[in-house]
Amino acid sequence: MGTIVTVIHILVCLALIFIVLLQHGKGAGIGAAFGGSSQTVFGSTGAAPFLAKLTAVAAILFMVTCLALTFMGRQKEVSVMRGAAKPPVQQSVPEGAPPAAPVKPVAPAPAVPVPPVPAPGVPGQK
Repeated sequence: MGTIVTVIHILVCLALIFIVLLQHGKGAGIGAAFGGSSQTVFGSTGAAPFLAKLTAVAAILFMVTCLALTFMGRQKEVSVMRGAAKPPVQQSVPEGAPPAAPVKPVAPAPAVPVPPVPAPGVPGQK
């Protein structure tokens, strides 16, 4: 299903680009490329109403396929944090096993005093 929607999305994108490029700007007619007037290429009313409706339809299809691809992509997403909030698993000891010996905490090593280092260039110190 995702492949079909992706293909439709790409086709609608290309059609939308082509339709927008076909529309005439200020002072330029679409028929100028064919050597005639813009009013004679698409009939007596010109291309404006037809291309405007076609642009609206293509834009609506583009938005619908964008939303469809977004929703389909969110359904397959797997979080990196999945299972991170689980508490650690407690292992059980079999019935006949002897209890483990308690572990003594290790006392921290005593701090060794460090003699002060004289700053270089201070008068009165050796």
